[in-house]
Amino acid sequence: MNPPGPAAVPVVGLVAFLGYHLLDRTIELVVSSRHVRALIARGAREHGREHFPVLVAMHALFPLALIAEVLLLGARPGRFAVLWIALFVCAQLLRMASMRALGERWTARVIVLEGAPLVRSGVYRWLRHPNYLAVAIELLSAPLMFGAWRTAVAFSIANAFALRVRIRCEEKALAGGV
Repeated sequence: MNPPGPAAVPVVGLVAFLGYHLLDRTIELVVSSRHVRALIARGAREHGREHFPVLVAMHALFPLALIAEVLLLGARPGRFAVLWIALFVCAQLLRMASMRALGERWTARVIVLEGAPLVRSGVYRWLRHPNYLAVAIELLSAPLMFGAWRTAVAFSIANAFALRVRIRCEEKALAGGV
C-alpha cells in the first residue's frame, strides 16, 4: 500500500483538528450550561444576551470556512506550520487555565453573580480577559496551521469586532451596570 500523497496530508490533519475542535466545543458548552444553571439558581443575571447569537454564528461558521479554504481553495500548510501548531497549543492551555481559575463562574455567556468579587487568581493575576485572548490566538493560529490565511484574516477581524462588543458588555456587567 502506498503512503498518502501530499494532498491527503492536510485533509487528514484537518479531520483530526475538526474532531478535536468539535469535541472541545461540545465539552465547553456542556460545562457552560451546567455553570449557567447553577449561577442563575444562586441569583446571577445574564448580560448581553442579544450579542450571543452572533458569537455562536461566528464560531459555527469558522470550521466551515476552514474546510472550504482547505478543500476548495487548496490551502496547504507552509513552512511555519509547526509554529502555528505550537501557538494553537498555547491558546488551548491559556483557555484551560482561564476556565480553571474561574471555576463554576466560567460560562460561554456573560453571567454575573452580584456581590461576588472579581477573580484575581490563576491566570487572572496577569491578564484581564485570558479566555478572549486564547480565542483570538486560536482563530489566527488554527487556520494558519493549514495555510488557510483567508480564514485566519476574516475570523480574526470578525472576532475583534465581536470582542469589542463582548468585553464592553462584560466590563459594564462586572462594574454593576445593566
